[in-house]
Amino acid sequence: MDPIRNPYAPGAGQRPPELAGRDDQLRAFDVVLERVARGRPERSLVLTGLRGVGKTVLLNACRSAAVRKGWGTGKLEARPDQSLRRPLASALHQAVRELGHPEEDQVDHALGVIRGFAQREAGPNAKLREQWSPGIEAPVVRGRADSGDIEIDLVELLSDVGGLAADVGKGVGVFIDEMQDLGPDDVSALCAACHEMSQSGLPLIVVGAGLPHLPAVLSASKSYSERLFSYQRIDRLVREAADRALQAPAADEDAEFEEAALEAMYTATGGYPYFIQAYGKAVWDLAPRAPITASDVEVAAPEAERELAVGFFGSRYERATPAERDYLRAMADAATELGADADAVGSVATSDVAAVLGKKPQSLSPARDALLKKGLIYSGERGRIAFTVPHFGRYLRQQG
Repeated sequence: MDPIRNPYAPGAGQRPPELAGRDDQLRAFDVVLERVARGRPERSLVLTGLRGVGKTVLLNACRSAAVRKGWGTGKLEARPDQSLRRPLASALHQAVRELGHPEEDQVDHALGVIRGFAQREAGPNAKLREQWSPGIEAPVVRGRADSGDIEIDLVELLSDVGGLAADVGKGVGVFIDEMQDLGPDDVSALCAACHEMSQSGLPLIVVGAGLPHLPAVLSASKSYSERLFSYQRIDRLVREAADRALQAPAADEDAEFEEAALEAMYTATGGYPYFIQAYGKAVWDLAPRAPITASDVEVAAPEAERELAVGFFGSRYERATPAERDYLRAMADAATELGADADAVGSVATSDVAAVLGKKPQSLSPARDALLKKGLIYSGERGRIAFTVPHFGRYLRQQG
């Protein structure tokens, strides 16, 4: 079939042609936007799930919904060992610009607070770093959000920006991807600021996306975070939604899938959105004509697997050291020895991984901790670990 007309789009955070299976989450977010805009109490939102389930796509869709409501929005991606100050300042700078507040003096005041927040170093000897600015020309406002204590500063900063939004009857949404990578102090400060926004009724919410252990990260920082955020687990698509993700884009190009082909696609992809797009692209390119058949899926499967092996699995595997790769393979083997599929099992015990390697669990702590930091595995409960990437166990077994 014509590859130029191929409608499928496998890519990191790239919106698929049909955002299937997320209608409930988007409707719920529309309610949140309306309630916040009307001064009703509402919690900030946290999306969690494995890699490849479409968290970033859904985060972007939520942001688009906020933009359509006239909100000011800003987005950032958290990174390990990076302070929240600069990326958050840039995000809030954009949000303030989008608000379109008519009073220039008040806007300049808010921008000056953002600039001072961005330039403030942390610690007992905190001072302003004049050499960096998030594109803000307004002069720094001193004595506001510039104490050097991130928790104090973030509460003051979001309060000022939220107040600016309230003046014009709009809201502000801060969208944070890879939220689990925020540092402990930043997580604590963010929880405290969200708590303050909730108590004050200011129209500002945080929407975060991260790996399955993100709720545990937040709870470890502030015990009240369990009630502070609305948590939504984003999982693979049910069969009906997975079929729609394939059929709707094909129909737009005057093509269709046979029922047996849809069944074969769901078996191969497990309903994971990224895999659906990868397989859809390969099948479209290799199928001679429509309708697409189960035989077409079988022929295209090796090409789809090769693409995933390089771009989805391999790129992550290559980041691991030899010792870390041994640990990853042992995780897959541990699940298999327990009679479970490494792709289906939720987690394995660290003691079982150590038993596969014939070592004491304590001696493997450096490798485990490094993999946790790299985001290749996560720990949802003490003494147990799981892959952050679906089908990673299958990939590792195929590597031999």
